[in-house]
Amino acid sequence: LLMRMGEDKWDLVIAANLKSVFNYCRHASTVMMRCRQGSIVNLASLVGMRGNAGQCNYAASKAGVIGLTKSLAKELGPRGIRANCIAPGFICTEMTDQVSGELRERWVEEISLRRAGTPEDVANVALFLASGLSAYVTGEVIDCSGGMRA
Repeated sequence: LLMRMGEDKWDLVIAANLKSVFNYCRHASTVMMRCRQGSIVNLASLVGMRGNAGQCNYAASKAGVIGLTKSLAKELGPRGIRANCIAPGFICTEMTDQVSGELRERWVEEISLRRAGTPEDVANVALFLASGLSAYVTGEVIDCSGGMRA
């Protein structure tokens, strides 16, 4: 919870999830501007759009990625560069494998497709956004949550 969170925990998550994206985008966009084309695909989270108790630092960092991406789309669009981000929901990873079975079941019940997502589900959205199939898509946040509610 925020009231118990030290600045060190705040700074660590902001650096890992937001500052790293800033640095990557700054350097990648320099190369893309020389080529007058490119597609930046950032990873946010549904938590960055909705918030979550006990994750103020994570939610703020992912909301920051969304704001950064939307701003980049406006800055870089005239130079032929698109910027979008993906907001995954509950995705099966090593981190989520550590969640208790009861909690996992509760999360899956909140998903319209009644299953957790896979890394491949997110990768397919990234592939679409990086490809010419999305040539007229920029500044968007793509929800990749299987219809997760709440």
